[in-house]
Amino acid sequence: MALDTVHVHADESCLGNQFKDRANPGGAGGLVEVWRAGRWVRRDYWVAEPDTTNNRMAIRSAIELFDALKRPCAVRFVSDSQYLVKGMREWLRGWKARGWKRKAGPIENLDLWKRLDGAVQGHDVTWEWVRGHAGHPRNEYANELAIRAARTQKSSGGLVSSGFEDWLEEEREKGRYLDVFEFRPPSE
Repeated sequence: MALDTVHVHADESCLGNQFKDRANPGGAGGLVEVWRAGRWVRRDYWVAEPDTTNNRMAIRSAIELFDALKRPCAVRFVSDSQYLVKGMREWLRGWKARGWKRKAGPIENLDLWKRLDGAVQGHDVTWEWVRGHAGHPRNEYANELAIRAARTQKSSGGLVSSGFEDWLEEEREKGRYLDVFEFRPPSE
């Protein structure tokens, strides 16, 4: 049986990173897309923490997605976090081989890395990096979800109906993303 292909664009936000003497509220969000019956079916998700870092929220953006999937899928996970993408592509295998240790000391966010490692089991995942704040509409939308979560400190509680199409239409009315079209993914 062929796996559903799930396309995810995720981002994270941490407000107040420049302050060392107060809590830094954070958020993570993602746009989930599946091509079904000739059209995109979309869902959103977001999560918040009252005191966190960008790196923790990047990992949370992935954990939340994989925890929401009900069956094994082929997942194309796109993030502007090099920490997350390099961690999953390059570092995780070595950490596990060394008993969850790094050559240069303890692994930061080890609890989350272990949760993510467990969450991706059974899925066929491709990790992709995209430059943040570079005009990529799906990344910009995920960024807005993450900032909203950080500001409101509210979580979606799983996958919910997406607001991407309305957001994109509003952006187009402002003259942005006029060259973005809804094509089927190349692998379909």
